[in-house]
Amino acid sequence: MKTIGIIGGAGFIGSYNTQKFLNEGYKVKVSTTDISNKSKYEHLQNLNNAKNLEIVQLDVENKAELSSFLKGCEVIVHGGTPFQLDVKDPKTELFDPTIKGTENFLGAIQQTDGIKKVVLIASVAAYNTNFPLLPDGKTDGKSISENDEPFISEQSHPYAQAKFIANQAVNKFIAENPKLGFEIVSVSPVGVMGKSLSNREDSTSTGLQFLFKNKIAPNPFIKMFYDNDIQFAIVDVQDVAKGIYQSATTQGIHGKNYLLSSESYKVSDISLMLNHQSPVGKPSIIYSNELAKQDLGMSFQPALATLNGFDS
Repeated sequence: MKTIGIIGGAGFIGSYNTQKFLNEGYKVKVSTTDISNKSKYEHLQNLNNAKNLEIVQLDVENKAELSSFLKGCEVIVHGGTPFQLDVKDPKTELFDPTIKGTENFLGAIQQTDGIKKVVLIASVAAYNTNFPLLPDGKTDGKSISENDEPFISEQSHPYAQAKFIANQAVNKFIAENPKLGFEIVSVSPVGVMGKSLSNREDSTSTGLQFLFKNKIAPNPFIKMFYDNDIQFAIVDVQDVAKGIYQSATTQGIHGKNYLLSSESYKVSDISLMLNHQSPVGKPSIIYSNELAKQDLGMSFQPALATLNGFDS
C-alpha cells in the first residue's frame, strides 16, 4: 500500500483529496496544525477507508516536523497554505506561512528519500493576482491559459500576491534543480465551490458561497463583486481533487502547472443558482481548461450542478 502525505488534508479541498486517495487504496497521512483541536479533523474519521488514515501535527515553518512528516511517503500533496480574505497582518498571516512554508517544503523534499511525485496546490493567482477580475491588458471575451504571461499587481489582495510569489519560488526551484529524483506538478484552481465534508465554519470557499447565496457584502472587496456584477470563474471541489489525483498518478508532466476551471458566470447568476434558480445569462470560459483535459484526462462539472448542491 502506497503512502501519500497531504499537507492541509483536513481543509475544504484537502478533505476531498483525503477521501479520493483513501478510495484509491492509499494509506493517507494528513497534517493538522493542532492535534489537540479535534474539531479541525474529526470529520475525516468518517470517510471511507478511514482505517488507512493517520493524523499528524505539523507546522510547515518547522523544518524538523516537516522532515518527519515526509518520511515514508511516495507522494506528497501540499495544500496547507491559508486562504483568507480578511487579513490584519499580511506578513504573519499570509506571506510567511505561504512563501516561507513553500521554501521550507522544497528544501525538505529534496532531502527526503523515497518520494516519487509532489503535487502543489497553487491558485489561479499564480496566473492572475487580480482574480476574479481580469489581469491588466486582458479584455472581455479573451480567455486566459497557461501560455499567458503570469500577472501580478501590488494592488491585488495579499493572499493572491503570496500565492503568486510562492509559485515563482517553485518554478525557481525546478529550474535550479534539473536532476531531481521525483516530479513536481502544480494545479491552479479558480473559485472552488461545492459542499463541505465537515461542519467547520472557517472555510473561505464555503463562506463565499454563503455570501453569494444571501447577497451579503461584509467588506468593500466583496461589495465590488455585486456592484460590478463581475464574471466569477468556478470549479467543483470534487474536480479539483480529481485533478490532484490525476497529477499525482500521471507521469511525464514534471514542471507543469494546470489551470483547473469550469465555467464563469456573473455573480448575480451565481446567487440565483445557489438558491436553486436558473441563471439569466449564459456561461463563458475565461480560464482555459484544455491543458488539464489533454494531459490529465479531465472533464469538469457545469457550474449549475456544483452550485445546486450547496445547501448551507
